[in-house]
Amino acid sequence: MFLYRERQTLEKFFPGLDEMLLDIPLMEMESHGKPGEQGNPAIKLFRQFNGPSLLIPARYGGMEVNPLQAIQIQRALGSRSPSLAVATTMHHFTVAIIQEMIADESNFSLFQQVAQEKLYFSSGFAEGRTGSNIYESRMQVKSTSGGLIISGSKKPCTLSVSMDLMTASIMLPKQEGKPEEAALVVIPADSPGIERYVFWGSLALTGTESHEVRLNEVYVPQEYIYNMGNPSQLDTVVSQSFIWFELLACAAYLGIASSLVERTFIANKGISSERVNLAIEVEGTMSALKGLACSMMNGERGDSVVAQALFVRYLVQNVIERVTVRAAELLGGMAFVKSPEVAYLLASARALAFHPPSRLSVTSGLDNYLLGEPLVI
Repeated sequence: MFLYRERQTLEKFFPGLDEMLLDIPLMEMESHGKPGEQGNPAIKLFRQFNGPSLLIPARYGGMEVNPLQAIQIQRALGSRSPSLAVATTMHHFTVAIIQEMIADESNFSLFQQVAQEKLYFSSGFAEGRTGSNIYESRMQVKSTSGGLIISGSKKPCTLSVSMDLMTASIMLPKQEGKPEEAALVVIPADSPGIERYVFWGSLALTGTESHEVRLNEVYVPQEYIYNMGNPSQLDTVVSQSFIWFELLACAAYLGIASSLVERTFIANKGISSERVNLAIEVEGTMSALKGLACSMMNGERGDSVVAQALFVRYLVQNVIERVTVRAAELLGGMAFVKSPEVAYLLASARALAFHPPSRLSVTSGLDNYLLGEPLVI
């Protein structure tokens, strides 16, 4: 019954997908994704099942799953294909955030296109740099008639091989007397001036297709520029982006860790209390994620939910660190040395810690928040 609810939800929205993913060797799914080569077969399969429409409203041709269903699906996918779960997290996150920024109903035609044509958004969104807000960007931006001209580099940019539409965070040209504002731009992947280069050097999560995308004088029309406001202020858009990312990413990485835990049950490794303790940790953490999803579904907004999302995020990191090491130990040295899968899952699950914001970077802000001050991250 381990992972039963998650896989049941996956089957409800994508009948047959779980079985097809199970039939693809893990390392085959995880080893693809260099520019100029065929992409990850799991990402291709998810497109065939119309996975890109998961969070798009039904009235625009999407599946419109709720946050609780979304995390169950992401955990189920993570247990089968780590790179698929992590890569699609970035796509779904982008869909959710663009919806927050669209004010004009006519702009939802973009989502109709994504749902109908099964298009993927790449993610060149946040940049984790020491001492900087993660929404600040090093892209060079110039105003031009009807839009912007953008140059620079995004690395890593997830789904860089399979992307149909590239998304990137930028800082808008500063206007005198006004604070700097961030924006999200959407660019067709075949636009003149876009080039892809190999960037990802790690053996873990190679299948996420996370490489460098360079932009050389790329034109972006005004209708594909979505204003996010001051990146240092936790307004509706910025706060919702944090919550959606942490929710989806944590579910995906918890799914990877769950795959290792599941193997201890299948192989009957260790004693029953050791295996059950692993399940207690991951299931309890999943319950915390469900609580965050319910907060979103109840319409809760603001500092308190952002703080909740961050608390859950670092709880997930802690649990993953404990259970993956213990599960690998229970599976034993022969399982580790005879196949790359255990080591691969162990490394991939731990990668959640490398997504911004790092725990160290927000500790002071959370400490002050708990003392009654506004949350600053």
